[in-house]
Amino acid sequence: MSSFQSAYERMIANEGGYKLTNVAGDRGGQTYAGIARNHWPAWAGWSDIDRGDIPASELVRAFYRVNFWNAVHGDEVAAPSIASNLFDFAVNAGPRTAIKLAQIVVGVTPDGVIGPKTLVALNNIDSSIFVAYYALAKITRYRDIVTRDRSQSKFLLGWINRTLREAT
Repeated sequence: MSSFQSAYERMIANEGGYKLTNVAGDRGGQTYAGIARNHWPAWAGWSDIDRGDIPASELVRAFYRVNFWNAVHGDEVAAPSIASNLFDFAVNAGPRTAIKLAQIVVGVTPDGVIGPKTLVALNNIDSSIFVAYYALAKITRYRDIVTRDRSQSKFLLGWINRTLREAT
C-alpha cells in the first residue's frame, strides 16, 4: 500500500517546510509547517511556538498523519500517486473537499467520506488518469475560489504550481 513518509515529505515541501509564517490575507492566520492556527488552535505545537521554541518534527508529522493521511485512508489506497495527491490536497483544502473531488473523478457519489465504494473505485482507476483528472478538478476549484473572492487571487499561482508539482 501507500507510504505516508513519502507523501509527507512531498507535502511538507509544498507547505514550505518547517517555517513560521503570517501572510496577509491568509484565512488560516499564523502558520507553522502548514498548520494554520485559525483552523487548528488546539494543536499542541502552538504552546511551543508561544514559548519561543520550535515544535518537534515528530509532533508535526503525527498531526498530519492523524488529521489528513488517516482521513483520506492513505494506507488503504493502493497507488502511491493517488494517495499522495489525496493527502496533499486534503492538507490544502480539507479532507472532505479532497475526498469529494476524488469521488467525482472516480465516478462515485461525492459525499466527502471514503467508504468501501470509494476505496474500490480509487484502487481500480489507472493512477495516471486519476492524477491528471484530479489536477484539473483542483485547478477548477481554485479558479472558482478566486472568482468568488478576488482577495484570494494572490494565492492562485501558488495553488496551481502546487497542483502541477503533484501531477508529475
